[in-house]
Amino acid sequence: MTQAMIPCDTSATKVAAARPRVALAEDDFLLGSALQERLSERGMSVYGFSRAASLLEALGRGLVIDCIVSDIRMPELTGLDLQRELTSRNNPTPLILITAYGEVELAVTALKQGAHDFLLKPVWEQRLIASIESAVDENSRRRSGQAEIAELRRRVADLSERQRQVMELAVQGRTNKEIAMLLKISFRTVENYRAWVMERMGADNLADLVRMAARIGL
Repeated sequence: MTQAMIPCDTSATKVAAARPRVALAEDDFLLGSALQERLSERGMSVYGFSRAASLLEALGRGLVIDCIVSDIRMPELTGLDLQRELTSRNNPTPLILITAYGEVELAVTALKQGAHDFLLKPVWEQRLIASIESAVDENSRRRSGQAEIAELRRRVADLSERQRQVMELAVQGRTNKEIAMLLKISFRTVENYRAWVMERMGADNLADLVRMAARIGL
């Protein structure tokens, strides 16, 4: 397995989102080549590396992937080192570790520290595929959640100061009458502000608004 079997530059980010992007870190050339071939046949875009350091460099240059599969025993940086480095970089990409029987304890430790899964050698294709699909789904949900939160924060930022005040009090459970007294405005004005807040936030009811506020820590 070469340093990077598939060139790893910013063009990697152009791969269609519907095609899972998998980074494979494996220093065993034969195993790495076989896994890369199998995953490619299953419709995945695979970026192969013989060193974890090379993968980290590619990520630093902008490589976007949905899942990482790494041997736990690697030259220079091990799979556990890779996990620690990803954590230090706040990179939440799901990590699947490949391990031998004598390394199960290490793999269990990695799971406790946030790894998605570990696979024992010899690696069974169906087990690997299932684990990758699970990891990709997890990553997709995470990214979707981040996008939703960013959109909610944008909507709040678009509110006027008074509208935000009304929203904050409403999600605290305050009635319109109480909000009017606290803000020293008319009951009718509170009703109008509250209607604008519901519309601009895209909330159908107060429960929706409370959930939205909770998601962004308001």
